[in-house]
Amino acid sequence: MDLKNNQLNYKETLFFIAKCLTISLEEKNRDEIELMLKKTDIDWDVVVKVSTAHYVFSALYCNFKRADFLKYLPDDLVDYMKHITNLNRDRNTQIIEQAQELNILLLANSITPIFLKGTGNLLEGLYEDIGERMVGDIDFLFSKKHFFKAIDILKNDSYSIEKNQSGFLPGFRHYPKLVKQENIAAVEIHKEVIIEKYRCEFNCELISKDAQQINDFSVLSFENQLSLSIISNQINDYGFKLKNFSLRNAYDVFLLSKKVDTKRTISKFAKLKSILNCFLANCNLIFGDLESLDYFKTKESEYYLKAFNKSLYKSKLNLKTNFKLIIINLNRRFDIVLRSVFNREIRKWLFNTVKRKIRI
Repeated sequence: MDLKNNQLNYKETLFFIAKCLTISLEEKNRDEIELMLKKTDIDWDVVVKVSTAHYVFSALYCNFKRADFLKYLPDDLVDYMKHITNLNRDRNTQIIEQAQELNILLLANSITPIFLKGTGNLLEGLYEDIGERMVGDIDFLFSKKHFFKAIDILKNDSYSIEKNQSGFLPGFRHYPKLVKQENIAAVEIHKEVIIEKYRCEFNCELISKDAQQINDFSVLSFENQLSLSIISNQINDYGFKLKNFSLRNAYDVFLLSKKVDTKRTISKFAKLKSILNCFLANCNLIFGDLESLDYFKTKESEYYLKAFNKSLYKSKLNLKTNFKLIIINLNRRFDIVLRSVFNREIRKWLFNTVKRKIRI
């Protein structure tokens, strides 16, 4: 691309943001981004919009700051980025404190929570600055044996199901969100981390066996963290079917790829391997063909990359994506109705859910 007087389109903006997230650790991307900042007409409104939509706005600021690139940005944008990152850092500090309280409470009752996803990453110190990661809920995992005990412990500690949520759907991977009035984050208690189809390969037993202790917390092994970062977006949130891509998850994968061998990590799976590999291929593409983001070059990965590139032309594919999402949700609801015929607990959940919505 000729950098002179050239404004980035959406696809180029996405790739620009992705490479910016690597400049603290990748010298070749650092040099490329610095050249672009000097010579390219960056539409910062679009950068803000895209990075915010992908929940990496604060991570973008932190990487610019570490690379001493803030001098190339408009002053008002730097002030705004700093403000948002400070707010996020304050929130994450409170989330860490809440997680510490939960950890102490649960350990005192002889059960050990394994912290997952964003909160787990914060607790283990994956990020150089805790202000980088946008975190929603506090997620942790228990065996089926301790699942309901953990729920009772939290309810006895003034946690309750968040308003407008249905009760627990039997067979679902986590309990409905629990909230406590004075605490900043909702809590999701998991007994599984993936949809039923793949639980034979990635489950609580496998995760518990390899869990690591960091700063008095139990968290996933780095290999399982990388796998779950992909699974959460590509399987649980239907990203693979919709060809959606999350930069927040990809950034976690990038950081974790500095700690593990990516090809060896995904090779222990059979059913999951292709999906994990396709996401790694996409990460390798948008972050700029990095050595740490190695993947298997297969027909499936080639097809996925082509489909992803097409998906970047949103105006043409929004209707198709929305239609796919409608079909996915309809199939999921039909499956619940079908299972309710043979399962009394699911039938009871379905009845209570319908009754609650009628009242609303």
